[in-house]
Amino acid sequence: MRQIEHDGIRLMTQSFGDPDHPPVLLIMGATASMLGWPEEFCAALAAKRLFVIRFDHRDTGETTTRPPGAPSYSVEDMAADAMAVLDGYGLNRAHLVGMSLGGYIAQMAALMQPSRVASLVLIAAEPLGWDGAPLPEMSPAFVDHFGALARLDWTDRAAVEAFLVNSERLCAGSAIPFDEGRERTRVQRVLARTDSPASMFNHAMLDLREDWTGRFRDIKAPVLVIHGGDDPILPVQKGRAIADGIAGAALVVMEGIGHEIPLPAIPRMTEDIAARIRSTSD
Repeated sequence: MRQIEHDGIRLMTQSFGDPDHPPVLLIMGATASMLGWPEEFCAALAAKRLFVIRFDHRDTGETTTRPPGAPSYSVEDMAADAMAVLDGYGLNRAHLVGMSLGGYIAQMAALMQPSRVASLVLIAAEPLGWDGAPLPEMSPAFVDHFGALARLDWTDRAAVEAFLVNSERLCAGSAIPFDEGRERTRVQRVLARTDSPASMFNHAMLDLREDWTGRFRDIKAPVLVIHGGDDPILPVQKGRAIADGIAGAALVVMEGIGHEIPLPAIPRMTEDIAARIRSTSD
């Protein structure tokens, strides 16, 4: 574990593997701490001779957390946080792997500081500044689930745990049975690492400072898109839109996988990521 000071906040990070190997920064999605990246996923990448770093976003885990309801930062600030993590490890350049909002942030970082981004892997992500025909949106079941947030008693730890476990259940695809025991254990670890679990939902209130319309098409870094065919949060059409819009981008659709990194899918996902990184390392 390593703590990094940046922009008046503390960013908590963790690394896996040999620092002499190609560096890979993992950027998780909205409301998620570094624990959104399974340790098995991180260890599998490290075993493929990669130096892997994951970190807690603002308002999650052991990174600085503000009261719920009034975030004082933007998505651009979260992209700057990712670059600050590289600074904290003395890295001028790295491969970025982003999931969901993390994929959005990774695209932004690749445009803000292109010389520092060796390649992008975008998992369950959407195009930055989409300006085409409307794409499918979040499933109604998830919309209804998030509608219950206003009634959730954050002082009732059992109710919060149940809500978060059900969120993961709704993310699951059809190919792999939902592992409730594993996800409950992870959620318990998430809750144990923060004094303000409600603050993670500050991410839902974030604004953009800049106009990014159509900008994903300007990305020059090599891109691999990995998307679950059953994704109920960001449907697979959004991953296809990224791959279609960025020159040279490759697309891997994992049929039956949702908005998730299930344990049985880790070998294939990490092999695809490592192979892409090996092909682009300079």
